[in-house]
Amino acid sequence: MFGIIPSEILPSPTDILAAFGELIGLGELQDALPTSLSRSLTGLAIGGSIGLVLGLFAGLWRVGEEIFDAPLQMLRTIPFIALVPLFITWFGIDETAKIIVITVATIFPIYLNTYAGVRGVDPKLLEAATVFGLSRRQAVRYVILPTALPSILVGLRFSAGTSLLALVVAEQINARSGIGYILNNANANQRSDIIIAGIIVYAALGIANDIVMRLLERLALPWRPNIVLN
Repeated sequence: MFGIIPSEILPSPTDILAAFGELIGLGELQDALPTSLSRSLTGLAIGGSIGLVLGLFAGLWRVGEEIFDAPLQMLRTIPFIALVPLFITWFGIDETAKIIVITVATIFPIYLNTYAGVRGVDPKLLEAATVFGLSRRQAVRYVILPTALPSILVGLRFSAGTSLLALVVAEQINARSGIGYILNNANANQRSDIIIAGIIVYAALGIANDIVMRLLERLALPWRPNIVLN
């Protein structure tokens, strides 16, 4: 760059744009994006569903808290990256291991926020629900879940972001397709321009993910005011 850093180490913006053009011209980027997105969304759907159910169960029932909370709190302290060798041993190096890495990584953010959201419901609201004659099921549907929804959506947003981090790790497991496959090939051929292009794609996915999650929050919580400080 600017003749100071060798292009083999840090390619110029024009070299990176040329790398994008090469990937698009060969059709590699168009083929890789759907594959990577499918992995990320599949892991997020499975992990998010598990985290949501466990968070509700632990938050609503004392027995659920006693069964699930302590083990999950212990497991979440283990970096999911440290579990990759174990998953490879158990599930091999095909798509199953990749999806499981993403699934495990996305369980905990939504579990923690769902659990905290349910437990954080104002007891006075539950007392009012009882006074108005709501059954337990009705209280859960009309009081607890709407009150906990903002926290649940925050957990979903964190889980969605984590799914992309886990995707980067998962696609290093003998990937034969996807963005990780492009990066592995570029690394083998010492193409730093393509490596940086791939990193930019990951970053763009992260930005798109955050935009979608913010839009989802606004649609699901139209009553929540937007506070802007001048």
